[in-house]
Amino acid sequence: MANPIPLTPVPAFSLSEPGEQTNPVIFGSPHSGTHYPDTFIEQSRLDPMTLRSSEDAHVNHLFRHVTEQGSPLISARFPRAYVDLNREPYELDPRMFSDPLPPYVNKRSPRVASGLGTIPRIVSDRCEIYRRPLSFSDAQHRIETIYRPYHDRLRVLMTDTFARFGIAVLIDCHSMPSKIRGEPMQGRPDIIIGNRFGRSCASLLTEVALESLADLGYKTTLNKPYAGGFITEHYGKPAAGLHALQLEINRALYMDEQTLELHSGADKLARDLEILTADIITESALLERRISMAAE
Repeated sequence: MANPIPLTPVPAFSLSEPGEQTNPVIFGSPHSGTHYPDTFIEQSRLDPMTLRSSEDAHVNHLFRHVTEQGSPLISARFPRAYVDLNREPYELDPRMFSDPLPPYVNKRSPRVASGLGTIPRIVSDRCEIYRRPLSFSDAQHRIETIYRPYHDRLRVLMTDTFARFGIAVLIDCHSMPSKIRGEPMQGRPDIIIGNRFGRSCASLLTEVALESLADLGYKTTLNKPYAGGFITEHYGKPAAGLHALQLEINRALYMDEQTLELHSGADKLARDLEILTADIITESALLERRISMAAE
């Protein structure tokens, strides 16, 4: 029997915009969605809290201040366990489906092999999501009604920002578990900066992010173990004036990872992130001026 294809009356994303965009920086939170369709819950062999273990809970909340700084914030409404916006449009594992996949599907990427394609097979510590195989039409529905609208709007934001300011800077905001496969929290940094090993973003923007976080007392690493995913790679083209930088925040800094409830550290982190984003915005404006002067 074919899997039912759910209707999606819930918008694919939310967009918070300032009264006027005053700088070339855009913020995105592609993994903080919390709308879990009933049909998805029924398809899953996991309880709701386990399903949520891959969610970047509260990340959009932590960056809500950026609209007051003159930047837009685009956030997913659906969770990454349902459809992952930080992948190619069609990275799919054929083992998950009851019918053959079309030739245009990327079946062999490392992300597919690890169970983390556009429609993920697993969450958290290799927990299989589904009770039975899906239909390709189910995956296609999620991608065309959720994935594509998010990226279409993000593309417009980047294009319009570039047209207005001469550059566009995307800060792709994520969180990471404090432990993975038994590693202690002490082995993980507070925040990881990803710039695709220098390919997605001007070095000056990377440096200001690292320096700002160091001044605030955070332990950081660059590109290890997260260098940035599809979004950073796809939207970051520094030679064309398009920059993308990924932030991965250790969840233990701001929430209880078992209950997903914010704890007392959330307020401090939010204040510190406000300083970080102000520094990035300032550096982006300086970069814009340098480009304008070079063109004169």
